[in-house]
Amino acid sequence: MTGFDLETVDRLLSTTRAVRKRLDLERPVDRSTILECIELSQQAPTAHDSQTWRWIVIDDQKLKDALSESFSVALPTIEKMRAHASTERENRFWDSVEFLTANLARVPVLVIPCVQVSPEERKLGGPATVYGSIFPAIWSFQLALRSRGLGSCLTTQHLMQKKKCDQLLGLPQDVEQIALLPVAYTQGTDFKSTKRPPPETITTFNGWTL
Repeated sequence: MTGFDLETVDRLLSTTRAVRKRLDLERPVDRSTILECIELSQQAPTAHDSQTWRWIVIDDQKLKDALSESFSVALPTIEKMRAHASTERENRFWDSVEFLTANLARVPVLVIPCVQVSPEERKLGGPATVYGSIFPAIWSFQLALRSRGLGSCLTTQHLMQKKKCDQLLGLPQDVEQIALLPVAYTQGTDFKSTKRPPPETITTFNGWTL
C-alpha cells in the first residue's frame, strides 16, 4: 500500500492541461493561494540539492501591461506559424495562443519562475543544470494550481525581449528567468486526458533501438 489514492493522483497528472482560453479573467486570485502552491513546489528535486528557485508574482496592473507589450512582440511570428496549420487541432492551438497574447494583461496573476545560477554552475552543468533545477518545481506548482481549481500554461514569448523584461523585473545578473505562467481560476474544471501515442512506441530499453 502506497497510501495514495491512485485514481485521484492519476487524474490530476493526466488532466493538468495548458490552459489559455478557459482562464477566468474576472475572478481575483489571492496571494496566499499562490504562496501555498509555491510552498508545495519547493519540495521538488533540484540540481546539487541547492534550492535556488526564485519566484516573481505579478499582480500590479502597470507591470502586467508592460510585460504584455513584450509578450505581444511574438504575434507576427505566431501568425506566420498559424498560416501553416493544416489540422483542426493545430488551428485550435494557435487560436488559443493568439487569445492569450491579446489578453495577457487581463490575467489576474502572472508568475515568472527563475533560478539563481553561479558562473561555476553554468560551466559545470550548462543548460541541464539551469533548467533541471527549476522545471520540476514549475510542474509541481502547476499541479498544485490544478488541485485548487486554477489553471496555467508555460510560455516563453516574453523572452523575445528578455533584456527589457529583466530590467522591468529588476533581475540581478545571476538570476535567470525561465518562463511566464499566466495564473487564474478556470472556467469549469472538466478537463480530460488527451490522446497520446502508446508508451511502447516512444520507449526503448538498454539503448536506442527505435
